[in-house]
This record gives sequence, C-alpha cells and structure tokens, in this order.
Amino acid sequence: MSSPRLSRLGDYAWLVTFEPRVDAETSARVLDLAAWVVAQRWAGVRDVVPALTSVAVHLSPECAEAGEVQRRLAEHLAQHTAARDAEGPVIEIAVSYGGPDGPDLAAVADAVQLEPDEVVRRHCAVTYRVFMLGFLPGFPYLGPVDPSIQVPRLAVPRARVPAGSVGVAGQQTGIYPRESPGGWQIIGRTSEVLFDAARTPPARLMPGDRVRLVPLAAPSPHEAA
Repeated sequence: MSSPRLSRLGDYAWLVTFEPRVDAETSARVLDLAAWVVAQRWAGVRDVVPALTSVAVHLSPECAEAGEVQRRLAEHLAQHTAARDAEGPVIEIAVSYGGPDGPDLAAVADAVQLEPDEVVRRHCAVTYRVFMLGFLPGFPYLGPVDPSIQVPRLAVPRARVPAGSVGVAGQQTGIYPRESPGGWQIIGRTSEVLFDAARTPPARLMPGDRVRLVPLAAPSPHEAA
C-alpha cells in the first residue's frame, strides 16, 4: 500500500491522490479522509469532494490559511495509513433485467460466453460499494463487478438512456438517475428514484453505502434477445 500524494489543484484546492485502484480498500481510505476533513470545520474550506481514488479540498478564494490546510493534511496523511471499513446496512435495489429494460444483456452474455440468466445471477451475487457519485446528480459508481462479466463501454454511446437504467462498464456498474446520453452497456432497469432535489438528502445512495441488486425476474432467452 503506497502513501497518498498531496498536490496543488489549481489556485484554490488541494488534491490527495491514492493508489489508482478501484476497490473497497481504496474507497475506504478516500471516504475516511473526506469525512475527517469535513469534521475539522476548517475556515476557508468551501467543499470536500471524494472521487474514486482521490479527495479534492476546495478553498474559498479569500482563504488565508491554504498553507495551514496543506500542513494539516500532510500531517494527517503521515499518521493515518489505513481506514476503518465501517459496515452499514445493505440497501436493496430491485432491477428488471433483459428485454426492453436491458437491451445489451444478450450482447454482454455473448461477449463473456455465458447465458443471460447467468450474467444476471453473477451481477446480483455481489454486495457492491458506492465508490462515488458523479456524471449526473445521484449517479452511483458501484463496484467491483465480477471479473467474469466485465465488459467495456459501448463503442458508440447512446443519445438517450432511460432513467433507472442499470449499466456495466469495466469494473463498475451504475444506475442512471435520469434520462441522458450514455455509453454503459445497459442490462436492466430499476423504478427506484435515485435523485430528488426535494428530498433530504437528495441522492438515494451515498459514497460508502453497500448495495445489493435484486432481480425482479430472471429473463427468458426470448426476453433477453
């Protein structure tokens, strides 16, 4: 496990970069650091943004304590090399796989040389971690996906992906919170509302949450085609 790297991010931010691995250990370190910075309530810190393998600490332009923020970040990183992986409740999301809801399921199954129902079984057998939110408000990057069903993004993204669509791309699976263009391979869809600006918090899933995807019904070969 290598030491994280602290660097300047533009004029008003510091960036802490961890190992470039998308896994539970790296995610725990990222979220642990982000939570610690938020808890410090440093004057001049405008926002703390955890990503897949990094944490950005954004400062207000008028902040006069940028050097002090750097010093305290460096001190904390030198003293804390591991994070406690807190295990919260598992959130279940019901998904309809295949057919119109999963137009790429058959292609994914063909690419990995499995039957569609076996792709679904393996996709639902994992307890996923929400690594981060991004791309769209409330879009959860979940992982890691079983290596046997990992597939790349589409060569040509779709102009329209319906809200609730469940896609896979490499090590990750994600859920589109609203209609948008997108290049992930769509294998299912959920009716769960993942983002509602009138709700507190507005995002249904948050970084660090554990998620299980539950199939509403196994697709038949005819439905998956």
